[in-house]
Amino acid sequence: MASHGFKVCVGNRSPAKVELTVNRAKDEGELPIVGSSDVEDFVKQLSKPRKVIILVMAGKPVDETIAKISKYMEEGDVIVDGGNEWFHNTLRRGKDLESKGIHFVGMGISGGEEGARNGPSLMPGGPKAAYDMIEPILSKCAAQVNDGPCTGYVGALGSGNYVKMIHNGIEYGDMQLIGEVYDIMKHVLKMSNEEMANTFVEWNKGELESYLIEITSTILNKKDDVTNEGYVLDYVLDKTGMKGTGRWTIQEAAERSVAAPTMAASLDARYISARKDERVKASSILKGPDMTSAEIPVHKGQMLDDLKAALYASKVCSYAQGLGIIKSASDDMVWNVNLSECARLWKGGCIIRAALLQKIQDALARDATLPNLVLDPVIAGELNERTAAWRRVVVVAIGYGVSTPSMSGSLNYFDSYRRASLPANLTQAQRDFFGGHTYERTDREGVFHTAWTDAHKSIGDISERKAGEI
Repeated sequence: MASHGFKVCVGNRSPAKVELTVNRAKDEGELPIVGSSDVEDFVKQLSKPRKVIILVMAGKPVDETIAKISKYMEEGDVIVDGGNEWFHNTLRRGKDLESKGIHFVGMGISGGEEGARNGPSLMPGGPKAAYDMIEPILSKCAAQVNDGPCTGYVGALGSGNYVKMIHNGIEYGDMQLIGEVYDIMKHVLKMSNEEMANTFVEWNKGELESYLIEITSTILNKKDDVTNEGYVLDYVLDKTGMKGTGRWTIQEAAERSVAAPTMAASLDARYISARKDERVKASSILKGPDMTSAEIPVHKGQMLDDLKAALYASKVCSYAQGLGIIKSASDDMVWNVNLSECARLWKGGCIIRAALLQKIQDALARDATLPNLVLDPVIAGELNERTAAWRRVVVVAIGYGVSTPSMSGSLNYFDSYRRASLPANLTQAQRDFFGGHTYERTDREGVFHTAWTDAHKSIGDISERKAGEI
């Protein structure tokens, strides 16, 4: 903010951290930053109407910070929570502050350390009047792409946090998909780190161009400066941490009854990775396939082409799932979130920024009522062109015992969604058999129940049996 000409007051309970930030601002060109470690003094230094952005750990620390600063704020001031927060907490806080006349905005921020300094993706949700007050600041500070700043009014309170949460869920899926491709490259194709890095560099010049593909090549190429032998990646313990937004995404997918297998599989993969000791023990007990290249022949050049196609198709399905969750929540909460605008906000600054997002933005702009991204004619055509390669990759991975939960999840999603008929008829018949849950028929309207055996008795008014369905 300061580097874009806005005068900023930084506040922190640690005087040392405040001093460090103020001194850094001076060193980087006398940027207009002042500081305070006293809450009342901090608020007094702000011009009215005051605009405060808080960046603290989600949960109780946010409540405590709001309680401290709101004590000295006035009607018409704005508080913006820029952390990864559960949207229900944002709704609660907004209601509490509304009684004091203080505007509250929940704003998702993505971009990591680089984005924070050079321009992130900003996803604000809250009262439109509050957004209009902070818009000039956000538009200048956000990442800039071909069609404007990577920020905009997402919708009513809660929507900004929600869109950022789903962004993170897509991020989980994207990272897992890349990890699965890396696993196949390393353990099936026996590629070196340098070969893999060069492949990702080439892929980043085309349809897979993205921040995560770019940093993957850099990571693969980084030599270890601790042992001065090999590469850093080969010394990194295979346990993936997380902060909770991926879990929230899957909880919300279940709450909205939206299938999200790619992202769910990526979350499961992190859970399994955390059980390192168990996996080490299991590796000496459980046996995988002993396939040879003669039994499952793999041509390196062909497999790399297939991996590229499969990764692209899998990423599309992951985005489709995430946008589907946002659409369902927006409809339920009456947020009126513009999905094409979400794609635009993600094109720059954020972790999931990718060339693919332009196609997604265009698809959703062509038809705002599209029930699923994969039904757009252009997107559907691209998926159909890649299905053979997609299947070959999954088959080879299974044959060699390399797990591809997210890539397989994407393919299963595609295969389930494209079918007019599924085996769900048997599942529903089973439910009617053991629980009298009834069923609908394909040849006539109405709700039906069958006495499947002589032991089945009348269940009375079958219309009542549908009560409680979600």
